[in-house]
This record gives sequence, C-alpha cells and structure tokens, in this order.
Amino acid sequence: MEYDWLGFGYAALVAAGGVVGYAKAGSVPSLAAGLLFGGLAGLGAYQQSKDPKNVWLSLVASGTLSTVMGMRFYNTKKAMPGIIAGASLLMVGRLGLQIMEKPLKP
Repeated sequence: MEYDWLGFGYAALVAAGGVVGYAKAGSVPSLAAGLLFGGLAGLGAYQQSKDPKNVWLSLVASGTLSTVMGMRFYNTKKAMPGIIAGASLLMVGRLGLQIMEKPLKP
C-alpha cells in the first residue's frame, strides 16, 4: 500500500493552522475548525492510500477550506488564511487531476 504523504502533510498543515489561530488569537472556533478539517483531510488521505480513486472526502474538505479561507484572506489579508487557502486550492487541483486520470490499458 502506497501512502498519500502529500495528503497527510496537507492534513497536518490544516490542523497546525487551527492550533496557530488558537495560540495567537485565542480563537476556539479556529482550533475546532482546524482540528475538524485536519482530521477529515487525514481520513481522506488514509482512504486514498487504500484506494487511489477514493478522493471524495479529501475533495470536499479541501474545496470547502479553499472557499472559506479564500474569502477570509480576501477580507483580512492575513497570512494564515492565505496559506491555507492556497494549499487547499492546490489540493483541489491535484484531486481533480486524479479524478480525470484514465486507467492504463493492460
């Protein structure tokens, strides 16, 4: 079984973003959202490790985060929402390419 290390790294980045938001601003919603979406992204990476075509949970988590954090970055111009939005957008692109990938013929 080949692990989705990029997916696990993304999940760790999202969870760390929530922890940083809590540490810097005392924001409990940032901590909760970071851990929730980091956990969902980690579960999605695990599912993808088992079956490379099972991208749906990762796609929903990263798509939601790219939208929400992108809007937050647009409104505040702060670094952390921009980093998470950018990483989430890259994950959406990566997962979209995996969906469109055609299987090799034997």
